[in-house]
Amino acid sequence: MSEILVIGGGAAGMMAAVFAARAGGNVTLLEKNEKLGKKVYITGKGRCNLTNDCDLEGFLAQVPRNPRFLYSALNFFSPRDMMVLLEECGCPVIVQRGKRVFPASEKASDVTKALASLLRKLNVRIRLNSAVRRLKTDSGRIAGAELADGSYLPADAVILACGGLSYPSTGSTGDGYRFAEALGHTVIPPSPVLVGLETEETWPRSLQGLSLRNVTLTLSAGKKTLYSEIGEMLFTHFGISGPLALEASCHLPVPAEGAVLTVDLKPGLSREQLDARLRRDFAEAGKKQLKSVLPGLLPASLAELFPALCGVSVSLPCSQITSAQRETLLGRLKALPLTVRAPRPVDEAVVTRGGVSVKEIEPSAMRSRLIPNLYFAGEMIDVDAHTGGFNLQIAWSTGALAGTAAANHYEL
Repeated sequence: MSEILVIGGGAAGMMAAVFAARAGGNVTLLEKNEKLGKKVYITGKGRCNLTNDCDLEGFLAQVPRNPRFLYSALNFFSPRDMMVLLEECGCPVIVQRGKRVFPASEKASDVTKALASLLRKLNVRIRLNSAVRRLKTDSGRIAGAELADGSYLPADAVILACGGLSYPSTGSTGDGYRFAEALGHTVIPPSPVLVGLETEETWPRSLQGLSLRNVTLTLSAGKKTLYSEIGEMLFTHFGISGPLALEASCHLPVPAEGAVLTVDLKPGLSREQLDARLRRDFAEAGKKQLKSVLPGLLPASLAELFPALCGVSVSLPCSQITSAQRETLLGRLKALPLTVRAPRPVDEAVVTRGGVSVKEIEPSAMRSRLIPNLYFAGEMIDVDAHTGGFNLQIAWSTGALAGTAAANHYEL
């Protein structure tokens, strides 16, 4: 029976251990924290958006980088397969808005409990508080792992599922990158994604806490549009956050200098329709000041600030607004500009961009192309996705495939 070491007891590691044991492996799961699934506990604000009930092409459309790399893993273990597995483990699931899937209890702890129970049933040896110091090799293969306490565990195959750098308090401190690099793998420099965006402009600070719904956020670099979606965003003390900003961060160039955001505050109206609306409102307002008209178009705090962003006096009588000034107001309503300075720090990110290069991993088995008995799973691979349960499903799917392949192919 093959001795399989799984390093990392998060989503990917737990699933790798489950499938390696199902495939007949003798599995030891090493977790440096005091419990399994520490990051799973905080996903979805504690509710655990565990997957998304979409088809394969819909899923891949939510993966900005290296989506085709995931084709085999998602075919092997799909979102629906994950839903069935949890149901069979006594953890019913529900599908909510946007096809987001949650445990019916809406308690992330129930997902981890169900998987931990399954691991025990499969006789997986779970070793908590067990940090790995380094991996040992012999004749170009992994021979085993040396633990921080000085002990040594031999292995026929090792699965690295150590996570990225996001939420370091959960144990994601880049250990897997260090192991991979020491073994000769290329690690794409990690950076934060699904994170707020700092702006060069300081005026968003005065709108801190204001949420805009049904606006379109567009991210551009030069003449290239990198992202454009309608939804919700939030002004903060550093710039912007909220669902749109988080998704836009997945498409941010590295480095971010030169990236420009524009906000269409009225995406439901064409430029011509909005111009007609302004002409009518200004004509009806007559001698009333501009500040009396804008609250009909914008939230009060933004309406108060907006004229200054356009270089127009807030107290200007509507009857005196020139065609050039109206054109400026119209232009800002349809494309309010913001300049990205940087994404927020990685310890605020939901997931990490970068990691082990997919060029050095066999997508059909999640196996290293450099070391025949080394496998990868989860966030430490250079693949990330939008919000909506996609990143956790990537962890489940790559873990399931890696675990099965490790147990079946360890002798190669």
